[in-house]
Amino acid sequence: MKRRSFHKFARSARGFSLIEMIVVLVIIGLIMGLVGPRLFGVSQKARIDTANTQVKMLKGVLTTLQLDLARFPTTQEGLALLVTPPTDPAQKAKWRGPYLDEDQVPLDPWGNPYQYSVPGARGQPFSLYSFGADGAFGGEGDGADIGILPP
Repeated sequence: MKRRSFHKFARSARGFSLIEMIVVLVIIGLIMGLVGPRLFGVSQKARIDTANTQVKMLKGVLTTLQLDLARFPTTQEGLALLVTPPTDPAQKAKWRGPYLDEDQVPLDPWGNPYQYSVPGARGQPFSLYSFGADGAFGGEGDGADIGILPP
């Protein structure tokens, strides 16, 4: 039986060359270039869906508040009335809050507060919306406002 020398084994177990490493990094870069934008698009759609869901949830909570107080919050009171009782003693006695599980009103998926004003557009009692990805009023695509928009 022929024995293999250690010297021959050491020569065949060499590392990767610089060229091979660069080729692997270029391939990984190309894959990320193709997959990355698709993942970003899915992430943005998930944020838009979350904002729509939160607006619907907050609309339901505002309706519950309206049943208790016989009115919606004023623009000045805003969504804070969902977690903080009104200052008027007569209204405070009717308030059955807090109406949210958290101690504060949630922020939109981009970390901005939801916009609330009274009255709303087209017969809606209020406007409740997120500015979207651009964080500013108006916009198109991912930057479009989401929710019950103002007049």
